[in-house]
Amino acid sequence: ADPSMEECCDKGIEWANKNRICTSLPLISESRECSMTQVQCCRSQLEKQYCSDGIEFANVREECDSNIGENSTCEAEHFKVCCYCCLLGKAAQVQGQSCEPNPKVGYQCGIVFRDCCVKGQEGIDVSISDDAPKKEQVEISKEELDQEDPYLHDGCRGGGPCSQQCRDTGSSYVCSCFVGYQLQPDGVNCEDINECITGTHSCGIGQTCVNTLGSFRCQRDTSCGTGYELTDDSRCKDIDECETGTHNCPPDFICQNTPGSFRCRPKLQCMNGFIQDALGNCIDINECLSTNMPCPAGQICINTDGSYTCQRISPSCGRGYHLNEDGTRCVDVDECSSSNQPCGEGHVCINAPGNYRCECKSGYSFDVISRTCIDINECRRYPGRLCAHKCENTPGSYYCTCTMGFKLSTDGRSCEDLNECESSPCSQECANVYGSYQCYCRRGFQLSDIDGISCEDIDECALPTGGHICSFRCVNIPGSFQCTCPSTGYRLAPNARNCQDIDECVAESHNCSFNETCFNIQGGFRCLSLECPENYRKSGDTVRLEKTDTIRCIKSCRPNDVNCVLDPVHTISHTVISLPTFREFTRPEEIIFLRAITPTYPANQADIIFDITEGNLRDSFDIIKRYMDGMTVGVVRQVRPIVGPFHAILKLEMNYVMGGVVSHRNIVNVHIFVSEYWF
Repeated sequence: ADPSMEECCDKGIEWANKNRICTSLPLISESRECSMTQVQCCRSQLEKQYCSDGIEFANVREECDSNIGENSTCEAEHFKVCCYCCLLGKAAQVQGQSCEPNPKVGYQCGIVFRDCCVKGQEGIDVSISDDAPKKEQVEISKEELDQEDPYLHDGCRGGGPCSQQCRDTGSSYVCSCFVGYQLQPDGVNCEDINECITGTHSCGIGQTCVNTLGSFRCQRDTSCGTGYELTDDSRCKDIDECETGTHNCPPDFICQNTPGSFRCRPKLQCMNGFIQDALGNCIDINECLSTNMPCPAGQICINTDGSYTCQRISPSCGRGYHLNEDGTRCVDVDECSSSNQPCGEGHVCINAPGNYRCECKSGYSFDVISRTCIDINECRRYPGRLCAHKCENTPGSYYCTCTMGFKLSTDGRSCEDLNECESSPCSQECANVYGSYQCYCRRGFQLSDIDGISCEDIDECALPTGGHICSFRCVNIPGSFQCTCPSTGYRLAPNARNCQDIDECVAESHNCSFNETCFNIQGGFRCLSLECPENYRKSGDTVRLEKTDTIRCIKSCRPNDVNCVLDPVHTISHTVISLPTFREFTRPEEIIFLRAITPTYPANQADIIFDITEGNLRDSFDIIKRYMDGMTVGVVRQVRPIVGPFHAILKLEMNYVMGGVVSHRNIVNVHIFVSEYWF
């Protein structure tokens, strides 16, 4: 039957008291619960032992550090905690402080703190000497007794009724458990929490959770294998069979431990030249059978007991062979390497084992008549099969060449296109074509008809369309052309071909005086002083058009000036226009339009007559009457070409005739400027 939990725990405590260590703990049962109980009870007993050692060290030495050192094991931690907490309790007693510890130091530390503090109070000598005067016995009240021992009525004094942790609430007490335990329904005892059942363990894949008192451990699912054992921390440790005595080595053999196994080595060692078998017998080594021949070349190996000997070989060589330098073996005589050339000129000597033969060299054939080697003309024998382009025969061989525009490939037979453009044969641009190349020129140049390589400039201005490239003048430059304008009065348009007139009047680059009016003409400007005659004044509606300036003078008679009033001329206008030079004049050009203003009398009684009275040189202009949009318009036309520069004043009259008498007259003086250039 399986042992009880009490027996399992007693075995663990017994092992801890005897060995003061819990590793290699022999398990008394295969039961998992019994194994966990043994381990937990062993560890708890060790903790108590190391804690007692710490308390005793603190009471005797009054310090802890000299015994702790650099040891950081779990047992050293228990020793250190109990030693420090006891020193704190003793210090509180010496300073007259309360023996109730701060709850934050922990339950175990609090118990040690209180125990060392209370024992310190009990150790104070409070007896009265015989020499001192005796006082009357005084009865001590309960309140005074409580002041002397404030923990007298502490329900948790000495651990209280709780099995693990106790906290006094004044009127009662509250029990609690350590980590890994849970309080039972009686509120006093604690029971272990099985983390493996509740699922609160941290074991990973390939591990099995094993519950322990207050905790758990993770154990490997797979065994460690032969020659290994599983430790408490689930690691595989090698079993030293030699130390545990579990080997099977015979008495004449020595056990030697190896990872996961052991080896039996015989105590008797063999001499050099022998090898020991599994039973310890010494067997001779046949050195002559080893891969690295023990004897030098030319000697034979003979095995002996524990060693070997080498014996020299003396061979005899036949015709065509001779001994090597060591005299150990026969090697072939190379007759072809001699200087007398046994085959003669035009032949090649081929060595063979013990002999040689003569053959014609490559590219030659044997002539049975002359019994000599003659050259083979490969180009004639294999026409068109050896070279891509041309084949040239040479003594004993041949070579291939390519036609112009190609180069020989790396195989020595094919031809590939030659990129002539890499050598820059053209003056400007080069385009490689198959077997040749082609030169071409950049824009503004043309290829020379003489060599087909050089590029010559194209004179765009001299082409049949050159006169239409630029509006004024074309200037040829290498590869292109430039358009220019007259030196004054014009600027080149944004299209770099046309010329634009500079309006000096708008740009205020003229030199007209204050009393003069600036009038822009093609390629320049004119300063004109246009004043109204006597009895006339300037109208406020002076018009400024694109190519015309108009100044209108209207009649303004003085009082009682009958002659002025009766004068039929009502307005005198001055208009300035600029005309181009018409070099190709094919039809009349309409240049001025005079719109008549009909007087207030009925139109059927009035007639309007337009006339050119002055300035019509060479009858270059005429005037006709036209009706447009219900108005009578006098149209001045240029009927003959005029070559500039030219300036004329054309005097025009609009006569309103009524009953054969001119009742109303308007005079228009037209200042005509003809420019030399017009764009």
